[in-house]
Amino acid sequence: MGKAICAVMGKSTTPSTVNQFWILDFRFWIYPSVANGRFSPRYLEREIMIKSPEKLADKTFEFTTPVKANSPELQQLFDFIALGASERDRDRILPFDIIDLLRRSRLGALRVPVAEGGGGSTLRELFEVIIRLGDADPNVAHIIRNHFVVIERILRSERSDRNRRWLKAVVDGAFFGFAGSELEVKRAGSGTVLNTKLTPEAGGYRLNGSKYYSTGSLYADFVAVRLLAPDGTPATAIVPTKREGVELVDDWDGFGQRLTGTGTTTFTNVRIEADEVVFDTDADNSLLTYNATIPQLFLTAVNTGIIRNVLRDATNLVHKRPRTFYHAVAEQAADDPLIQQTVGQISANAFAAEAIVLAAADGLDQIITARAKGEDESAASLAASLRTTKAKLVVDELTLRSTTLLFEVGGASTTKKSSNLDRHWRNARTLSSHNPAAFKARAIGNYEINGTPLPTGAFF
Repeated sequence: MGKAICAVMGKSTTPSTVNQFWILDFRFWIYPSVANGRFSPRYLEREIMIKSPEKLADKTFEFTTPVKANSPELQQLFDFIALGASERDRDRILPFDIIDLLRRSRLGALRVPVAEGGGGSTLRELFEVIIRLGDADPNVAHIIRNHFVVIERILRSERSDRNRRWLKAVVDGAFFGFAGSELEVKRAGSGTVLNTKLTPEAGGYRLNGSKYYSTGSLYADFVAVRLLAPDGTPATAIVPTKREGVELVDDWDGFGQRLTGTGTTTFTNVRIEADEVVFDTDADNSLLTYNATIPQLFLTAVNTGIIRNVLRDATNLVHKRPRTFYHAVAEQAADDPLIQQTVGQISANAFAAEAIVLAAADGLDQIITARAKGEDESAASLAASLRTTKAKLVVDELTLRSTTLLFEVGGASTTKKSSNLDRHWRNARTLSSHNPAAFKARAIGNYEINGTPLPTGAFF
């Protein structure tokens, strides 16, 4: 990895170590509100998470080892990410530089054991981190979702040479994306592959096909691709995104989560080496009964982060509100019991959502405990899937309610496009729509009434 050249107040500087960088340097790079080395006063006056932006001038981050879940450096990084989240969303600035900061921190190695160079976090600790990152910027949290899904599957599997190679890449900072969906498949989440295929070629293969909903792949170093092997069996190839023939297209036009790169990935005659293909039956490929539980809880954790962000925006709105209605019961908004009640409800929603997500994450850790003891994982896997499915139903509702309550705090001025407060609802609604609640509630009800296990494909 080369050095990062940064510009600070019109001067060129070079960090003294590869993983050291100044917060304001990257703000200079990222935001169009900065020109000629001078920072917009409007921007610096925004109080999002860091109360005194002027104190950041001499602040540096140093990550000499992969960041730990509870490290103060990680929270400082998230605080910085939060500073520009609204502007990035409003102006549709793709956060390549932000992902590079996460790459340098080696956040993607949180779940890799310490003995293998990673952060050694439990799944509960991972989801605590995702809630915090979702609070800072839900787009960024969503971008790295598929990375942790792919890496968790590798971590479950035996340490073959190729699995060690991929984990080493993660420890060095690499991010993984995923390309699994084909729009031609009529039943979403079925795992069916129709048009992405390998053909044999001299000790390897050529890959051709196209995927959609490739969330995070636009920013990733590798992409895991679901495909058909030459004999028609399903498999996965892990491919460098810079390889010739790989095209990542930013054609996602959703009204929420606009920066996630959830678009098209096309593979045109891409060379695939034999050891880059993981067949579902390979000895070094271990699958859970419910292997989609982690990605589903991930989305719910991001929504939980959104509620925390809404709570902060709500309190800031009250503190900055210069006037109130003539028929209000208090002269100041901060003293109005109706506004206090609304903010209190948002706060309670945030607390409940976080408790629910972390309870579901505990269920995922119980699968790992059962595996370590040599016990059957199937019961723990079903229990974790049930917890995660129930969590989605409740937290989605709490998030959407909270993003609407925000507008009861500030009046009509909160709807100004410049405030961009509608991003909370847009993002929460998009995250919630990934798998509609009605299908989840029916599956839970069928289990409770008839003992019918949850579906074992995607979304559970």
